[in-house]
Amino acid sequence: MNRFIRAMLCILLLSAAACIKNDLPYPVVELEITQIEGEGFTASIDRQNRRVVLTLDEQTDISRVRITSAELTPEAQPSTELVGTFDLRQPLAVTLSLYQDYLWTITAEQHIERYFTVEGQIGATEFDLENRIARAYVGLSTDLRHVTVKSLKLGPRDITTIDPPIGELTSFDPVRFVTVRYHDFSERWMLYVIPTEETVRLTRADAWSQVVWLYGSGTSGEQMGFRYRAAGDTAWTEVPDVRISDGTFTACLRTEAESSYEVKAYCGEEESAVTEVTTEGLRQLPNSDFEQWCTLRDIVYPFAAADAESGRFWGTGNPGASVANATLTEGSSDIRPGSTGRLSARLESKFANVVGIGKFAAGNLFVGNYVRNAGTNGILTFGRPFALRPTALRGWLKYTCGEIDRIGKVPAGTSIQAGDPDNGSIYIALGTWTPEEYGQCSPQESDPVRRQCGTAESPYCVDTRDESTFFDPHGKDVVAYGELILKESRSEWTEFVIELDYVRTDRVPTHLFIVCSASRYGDYFTGSTKSVMYLDDFELLYDYEWRK
Repeated sequence: MNRFIRAMLCILLLSAAACIKNDLPYPVVELEITQIEGEGFTASIDRQNRRVVLTLDEQTDISRVRITSAELTPEAQPSTELVGTFDLRQPLAVTLSLYQDYLWTITAEQHIERYFTVEGQIGATEFDLENRIARAYVGLSTDLRHVTVKSLKLGPRDITTIDPPIGELTSFDPVRFVTVRYHDFSERWMLYVIPTEETVRLTRADAWSQVVWLYGSGTSGEQMGFRYRAAGDTAWTEVPDVRISDGTFTACLRTEAESSYEVKAYCGEEESAVTEVTTEGLRQLPNSDFEQWCTLRDIVYPFAAADAESGRFWGTGNPGASVANATLTEGSSDIRPGSTGRLSARLESKFANVVGIGKFAAGNLFVGNYVRNAGTNGILTFGRPFALRPTALRGWLKYTCGEIDRIGKVPAGTSIQAGDPDNGSIYIALGTWTPEEYGQCSPQESDPVRRQCGTAESPYCVDTRDESTFFDPHGKDVVAYGELILKESRSEWTEFVIELDYVRTDRVPTHLFIVCSASRYGDYFTGSTKSVMYLDDFELLYDYEWRK
């Protein structure tokens, strides 16, 4: 009987166990490619679109791209081994798997400088890369059977051959075919020399606030330039300092803000049609003299208390450091010589420590918001709306350069060691960033949801837990950028000018960044607790007079 009871109990227990359902959900761990390195390219990672873009050097063979190392989210399993040689003429799809699957693509972009110029050319050559066509324009009187080719390059430098060679290319009636060979590629190109009646043209006039960028095309070898006058005037004035390159020419015209001008191009005796342009206005930064400070809930902020709700422009890391009762950035009575104000901004790097837990924090000041803490890390947003095009940022600074005594992480491409001099930094950027593309902070295992931190007002989210969110000055949406790196102390107040380098003169930005740090690598929690920076009287410049 006892054996029977025991047997029945075993059957019942096994039946019950078979009915138990595992309802525990799998954790959500978003899988990412965090780094790729290799030969003949630089890599950028677009986390938002799960895309890695490899920008190839001109001489890299796109059909044999060598990847030497790849880093993924821990435990992620790729559908394809990512170390090896790949044909990237088409995107490479890679699925990362753990609890869920995430599809990533690896694409290659390659810019090859190409040119084709002929004697007597009018304007710039037009290239149709998809159909491998190059078109150069000449005057109506040109004999197409006797054309002199001045330059020709249709493939990567030093490794490309062209058949027939440039010396045999004389007749273009109506077209010449050439074979271009490099690596294992063989391309058939069509070269056109086309007569045109238009001998001079004002191709573009980009009006900023106090300068207008002028672009023209004319006949190579002729005298070329621009003329201008204020709208309503009768007399024309020659634009100075014209730069000529074969059949194209450019100039930068100095103007007044919010004014209208008429401009035209000329080549020899011929003139283009007249174009009217209106210049943009001027705008300076709020609290650019750093006179306004307030303290709210024991945290120091770089704005007036009345602006706390809607008038904020500058931000600091003080809200994060306040957890350890530390203040990184505050007003100081040490002002630059000749200042009419009472205060400057003082940025001091510190090790913020509370109950034995802490991190190095750089003294900082930036255009944007400190959003929230994420453990001992910080989440912040960069940017304020700004649609003008200044040429430079001018200001005053002092800097004490300490020796590095805190190393959280060594940034890629550097060899920082304890005892090395710290670096201070100031950079300014203009761009067209959107919160949809740049405004999300990094998901973590304890917080797997991507959260929207960026806004239309301040679109660019920086999450110090995730290096891929750090600002890239070479990103596709950067319109202009300039920086100043301080590698040694400046014990006296010093005036500085940071010039903005624009990608193109016709792109209009939507937002502005300025980021100042007493320790350049503060995002990596690396720097010196002895580094201190003072800043005073920032000013946006809109002309190029400061170059003199």
